Amino acid sequence: MIKALLIILISIIAFGCGRSSDKKRDAKITPDDIKDLSEIFNSGKIRVVTNYNSTNYFVYRGQPMGYQLELLQEFAKFMDLKLDITISNDLETNIKNLQHGKLDIIAANLPVTKNPVKENIAYTEPHSYSRQVLVQKRHPIGTQPQPGEGNTLIRNQLDLAGKTIYVQKGSAYAQRLRNLSNEIGDSIHIVEVPDYEIEQLIELVAEGEIPYTVSDENLARVNLNFYPNIDIETAISFPQKHAWAVNSNAEELLNAINNWLTGFKKSDKYSFIFRKYFLNQRSIHLVDAGFHSIKGGQISVYDDLIKEESENFDFDWRLIASLIYQESRFIPDAESWAGAMGLMQLMPQTADRFGVDLITAPRQNIRGGLRFLRWLDEHMKNRIEDPDERLKFVLASYNVGLGHVLDAMRLAEKYEKDPKIWENNVDYYLLNKSHPEYYNDPVVQFGYARGAEPYHYVIEILERFNHYKNVLD
Repeated sequence: MIKALLIILISIIAFGCGRSSDKKRDAKITPDDIKDLSEIFNSGKIRVVTNYNSTNYFVYRGQPMGYQLELLQEFAKFMDLKLDITISNDLETNIKNLQHGKLDIIAANLPVTKNPVKENIAYTEPHSYSRQVLVQKRHPIGTQPQPGEGNTLIRNQLDLAGKTIYVQKGSAYAQRLRNLSNEIGDSIHIVEVPDYEIEQLIELVAEGEIPYTVSDENLARVNLNFYPNIDIETAISFPQKHAWAVNSNAEELLNAINNWLTGFKKSDKYSFIFRKYFLNQRSIHLVDAGFHSIKGGQISVYDDLIKEESENFDFDWRLIASLIYQESRFIPDAESWAGAMGLMQLMPQTADRFGVDLITAPRQNIRGGLRFLRWLDEHMKNRIEDPDERLKFVLASYNVGLGHVLDAMRLAEKYEKDPKIWENNVDYYLLNKSHPEYYNDPVVQFGYARGAEPYHYVIEILERFNHYKNVLD
């Protein structure tokens, strides 16, 4: 299938080291709605896209991870902004969305060039450095190449003459190969593949589907652990800066990122993040350790069970998986200091009420937790019609109890906030329900509550749920 697709692709893509000289330039881009820093602060969130691979962004054992993700989380925390993150490996679409104001940042390992890849794009201060390397298949020791495969690995860049190299469409790798073709004075056949990220192309090289691709050395060395039959020792560039990209009209945002990165790269936290994803042998083997979204698409041994039970109660299984991670880290016999037990941390009286005989049995525990969630949702339906908004109240009630959430709603109404809106309304009063000013208020019926826990509980479950939606079906 892959070979057939590539043959079709080759038939419609012109080989060569340069673009057609008579190809018309893109029309002048007029951004629809570019948000600079002031508008971003007003919205309270920063819209970011990154690519989905084994270093930048993935989910391991239920936990969202990645080099770019952790950098973005640190920046968003520094700026006191909510991180609105999506994933896409389609570089051209990402650039187009950035140009037209649909994104604020492309967070990836974008090689910095003198002229940005497209108009209206500005590179940030570099977050790391690497060189581009040729990825080619090597033969295991003691074996011979098949007829037509060649006898030696390419070590001299002059030997790239006449070779066909597959790279991500619109990438800096393609531009580097065009420059290299001019430098060696011969043709390099460049196939720009749409909808394929560099790690997918590396896998095709390892499987013998394509002969060559190009990658940043940092990423290539990580993939060497997954595909030991590839060779990455032939450099085709000097070390290059890697940066994020913003719209060139967002000058305040660009300055803010640059100022933050300049300081952050000197910190121990940055060193820890970089070592974690590019130098730590334990971390770079996570993809082969099981329950990794890149390989197999599982986050726990209970995925199938969660899917089956969630469907019976009309809940998104990824939401329930996020809740279970929050409650028990998928440990079936987990027990809290308060006596809650099992995957969904049911209190014994709650388990009895919702028909759970053996509280640590995974299926019974999940089913009991789902019955409890459905019961809470039914109690909230008459108060809050919007299901997305109601979910926040339901999650908080699951954690702290329905009575405390109703108290927070009454406080919100008393102090002229909206009792049907969670964020910056009801959540504020639940958060502060540990203060005498509020838990002693006459409208409060259930007294003191440690409001910080449910406040963060809702945020963390929904953030993780969004990460799961990014990478899991």
